[in-house]
Amino acid sequence: MEHDTTTALVAEQWATGLFILAVVTLCAVMIGLSALLGGRSHGQSKSLPFESGVIGAGHPRQRFSIKFYRVAMLFVIFDIEAVFLFAWAVTVREVSWTGFAGAAVFIAILLAGLVYDSRVGVLDWAPGRATRDTPG
Repeated sequence: MEHDTTTALVAEQWATGLFILAVVTLCAVMIGLSALLGGRSHGQSKSLPFESGVIGAGHPRQRFSIKFYRVAMLFVIFDIEAVFLFAWAVTVREVSWTGFAGAAVFIAILLAGLVYDSRVGVLDWAPGRATRDTPG
């Protein structure tokens, strides 16, 4: 009886093992081929960092204002919100009023966060206005 369960388990999992083996093999082949066939030219221009073919100006370790990171975080939050609301809109008939109430609570929480962000000055980009981060 124990032999039958082991055989059944192996029969169920062979495809997953074969897939993992194929992926590892493919990765190893691609890395090996790139090492063998890749270019090996060296020079002054090769060691310079560039963005879209344009040599950068300034120091690569320069600091950016925290405002850029805040905007990026807000973008990610509200972009994910759009994904959730799209999924809700696709299934709105199946989830009925319970789903509507859940979406309304979700939107209310995000709206409260947006109002909070606006009040503490996260959305203020005008140079003359003082926020919590800048003294004055």
